[in-house]
Amino acid sequence: MSQPPDAAARAFVTLVGAHRWQQRQAEITRLSGSGPRAGRSVRQHHVVERTLARLAHGTPPAGPAEAAIAALAGAAVTLAANLTAAGRVRLDEVLAGALSADATLVPLFHLLRTADLQRARGFDVRFAGLEDGTSFDLLLTRDGAEAEVVCDVVSAEDGRPLSRAAWLRLADRIDSDLQTWLADHPGRYLLKMTLPDGLADDPPNGAALAALHARIRDMLARSARTEQDAAVVLRLDPLLLAGAQAEPAGMMALLRHDFGPEAQLAAIAAGTGLFVLAARAGRADEVAGALRRRMASLAPARLSGRRPGILAMFVEDTDRGEWRGLRERLELEGEARQFLTHPEARPVVAITCASRLELFGMSPPDAAEGGELRFRNPAHPAAGWAALAPAVLSSV
Repeated sequence: MSQPPDAAARAFVTLVGAHRWQQRQAEITRLSGSGPRAGRSVRQHHVVERTLARLAHGTPPAGPAEAAIAALAGAAVTLAANLTAAGRVRLDEVLAGALSADATLVPLFHLLRTADLQRARGFDVRFAGLEDGTSFDLLLTRDGAEAEVVCDVVSAEDGRPLSRAAWLRLADRIDSDLQTWLADHPGRYLLKMTLPDGLADDPPNGAALAALHARIRDMLARSARTEQDAAVVLRLDPLLLAGAQAEPAGMMALLRHDFGPEAQLAAIAAGTGLFVLAARAGRADEVAGALRRRMASLAPARLSGRRPGILAMFVEDTDRGEWRGLRERLELEGEARQFLTHPEARPVVAITCASRLELFGMSPPDAAEGGELRFRNPAHPAAGWAALAPAVLSSV
């Protein structure tokens, strides 16, 4: 019987250790003060930790996503109680890593959810990575057949030439400059930026952000309308979009429609003035390509090759629209199936893909039907085994 959400959260805090937990919450609070946009991104990044902190203080779950987070926290506590001493030491190492620097609890919760999915399909599941120190994470057994599962997380940022994190920090840096400029130049403006080489996620005071910030500020100070070189193309125009007198939120939806899903947008308001920043890189995002590259490094390193292998991939740092687009445009399927033709995929019988939307129990069409995308490798000798079918049959 599952625990109530508040009890599960408190038990998880006890598992982590109260002092470690309090230190992590203080660190998240500090990082959230990095700027309005970047700070909001930090809070979203650490939504699991922040939700568990609220639940542990007795706040009821706000919806199914928070209930799902509590259930996974309870699963972590149950796992810890059933591990050997060596397994418990490894779990504590996993928790320590998840609660430090930029890491989150998402990889651990992805592991726990993957195990739950496979149990629901009739598999016996052993946490072999924790119990035995294997390179793979889970060992599935059903009707005499076995399969190894590697659970891994890849960030969508790895496939974005124009880093979303860097973009948010740029918008925060330039906010006060543009508010001052708008006070002297009332109206509505659109600054279009093309960054041929993209924009990397430098540290908060990185050189690339500082240089781009200085270029924009200098351009505005000179009342220039265009500026370009090999690194950036800037163009400032009145905002003449149909519906330009709409509220900023509605206008941003119109701009998203015009500029496409890969553009980075930001709006800065001052009085009745509005300044919109819209940026694109010189090449398309390759989120699915980043996933393929990650799998190519994982399969030979973490699957033993003695049993059929499943790569349970979690795509982090996507929003609803981006995740839905990756699925509907068949980008994930295309890259997964391409990978399965490569020599590195020889031990892989299937690939699964999920995001936070599936982890938090969201429903289609935002989330994938059945809780994950799944692609079978028809060339693998175990692809037709009936005992493995619930874990490996393609879902699309």
